[in-house]
Amino acid sequence: MSFILSEQKNNLLILKLNRPEKFNSFNREMALQLISELDKAEKDPTIRAVILTGEGKAFCAGQDLAEAIDPSGPGIERIVEEHYNPIVLRIRNIEKPIIAAVNGVAAGAGANIALACDIVFAAKSASFIQAFSKIGLIPDSGGTFTLPRLIGFNMASALMITGDKATAEEALQYGMVYKIFDDNALLDQATVNGHHIAALPTKAIGLTKRLLNQTYSNTLEQQLNQEKHIQVQAANSHDYKEGVAAFLEKRKANFTGE
Repeated sequence: MSFILSEQKNNLLILKLNRPEKFNSFNREMALQLISELDKAEKDPTIRAVILTGEGKAFCAGQDLAEAIDPSGPGIERIVEEHYNPIVLRIRNIEKPIIAAVNGVAAGAGANIALACDIVFAAKSASFIQAFSKIGLIPDSGGTFTLPRLIGFNMASALMITGDKATAEEALQYGMVYKIFDDNALLDQATVNGHHIAALPTKAIGLTKRLLNQTYSNTLEQQLNQEKHIQVQAANSHDYKEGVAAFLEKRKANFTGE
């Protein structure tokens, strides 16, 4: 069974977590399939943007706890090391825009995988829950790194300690989500936005993403220096030349992602 549904529409790839009867909670097979699909998306030049969403009523309820406590299962260390850490690193390091379309509950690792994406859209019924404290665990999947940077230390601390639910409206207010849509319009709106983003200069977006990743650890001087070097790379791209030509000729640019 395919636990990840994959559909390419022109330059946009839509990936759906597909265990709806388990609220798309991760087991090993689904995690490894998602890693494989992200790897293919990274290498495929025809894919210039990716949407990650869930099949059914949920985005992702986190880890399948039956697998986590199974004596013959992979165990917590392998689950974190071989499932969630690789997924989050791929989302951050693939130099293409990764868009989360959160169609329902996003709990535990599901919430933090969504928040690792470059842009987060959410349905009005969606919610985000740092559910780890409710079962005696700590937030993983980059949550302790990403969430404080998105919403501030105190708010992140409160959500993680209490395990309280943040509604889509609250997530928008806190800065966890870019836009929210009616439930029945979410995927259509995410797809429209995804096609628009896929038509942008993908190389420049990827380089921007690289700089955003570095800004967490660089000083201002280091970041300015990195901007200089990476701007030179962007200026040597086909899309830069096309963008300037289109501007001067007063026409719409035809970016190729190169």
